[in-house]
Amino acid sequence: MTIRLPDFKGGLRAYEPRPEPLAVTTGSPLTSRTVFSAAHVVADPYADASPDSPAAVDWDATLAFRRHLWSHGLGVAEAMDTAQRGMGLDWAGAAELIRRSAAEAKSVGGRIACGVGTDQIGAGSLVEVRAAYEEQLALVEESGAQAILMASRALAAAASGPEDYLEVYGHLLRQATEPVVLHWLGPMFDPALEGYWGSSDLDAATDTFLEVIAAHPDKVDGIKVSLLEAGREIDIRRRLPDGVRCYTGDDFNYPELIAGDEKGFSHALLGIFDPLGPLAAEAVRVLDTGNVVGFRELLDPTVELSRHLFQTPTRFYKTGVVFLAWLAGHQSHFTMVGGLQSARSLPHFARAYELADGLGLFPDPKLAEERMKNLLSLYGVNQ
Repeated sequence: MTIRLPDFKGGLRAYEPRPEPLAVTTGSPLTSRTVFSAAHVVADPYADASPDSPAAVDWDATLAFRRHLWSHGLGVAEAMDTAQRGMGLDWAGAAELIRRSAAEAKSVGGRIACGVGTDQIGAGSLVEVRAAYEEQLALVEESGAQAILMASRALAAAASGPEDYLEVYGHLLRQATEPVVLHWLGPMFDPALEGYWGSSDLDAATDTFLEVIAAHPDKVDGIKVSLLEAGREIDIRRRLPDGVRCYTGDDFNYPELIAGDEKGFSHALLGIFDPLGPLAAEAVRVLDTGNVVGFRELLDPTVELSRHLFQTPTRFYKTGVVFLAWLAGHQSHFTMVGGLQSARSLPHFARAYELADGLGLFPDPKLAEERMKNLLSLYGVNQ
């Protein structure tokens, strides 16, 4: 059986779906790398919500997806960019998500880290930015989750130079009760973060970033670098103080960064590990045995899908992530918070389906095919 898929030239092409999914194992802990999947939220499709209204979340389906990730041995990075933080999910929704997911993690023994930002304020002074960070940090710590200090749009707007970043982050790190993860999110993910760390010169910004860490190494568990530059991440990784980990956030180059080299490796905190969860965990289990070649053989073929989902405008990668979750049967619909399901084109969806199916990511390939055909019919493509 074949399915007709639209191409990027305005035509249709025949594709023969894969008959069986990739066989993967579940459950056993990952030992050689610490791996977090930044997880998406599932919208409530029956809510009478507009793109400008507070997010309506299907909590049962959202938590079920987190249990799916934990069952494969992955950690969950909660209330991050992948969860549409700042793109449909406001602070009130993120706070509820953190509380619920942290409680669920505790009940099943899953690992969880949660994003701490300043999105309860649109803009403000440095004092107001610091207070917003403090409020969110307190909630995350009270929930029992590890904190991830995310980049702040408000801080990017309020800071006049590197010294302001040093002061704000230094204050927060001194205040944190447990070591945190620092997250450097590049402007390709959020244009409002241009010039973060006080400079648009990445070399100067890197120096400030590392200065923050060097001043408080005991309060920094690790860093997450999302700049989509493998060479820069490797350079930063090699300059970290002993005991501070690098969690790659590079959705273009993650296999080589996780595999590492003779001077070290990266752990992982990735949005692409939302759709790749079972396959990614299987690859890391192979790496746990010391088999780097086997790890790369499993994970390298996924890069084409990741680069497709994260193509510019990169911030809309979340649409493809939720689309694949629907095809895989993790949710009953393709509706997103803020109406973001409209952010990618039909040819983009068709290619994502083809690449994911070729990797064996769909537990029920027939269901994925039927759902893809349903979507195509809504766009006027009849089989």
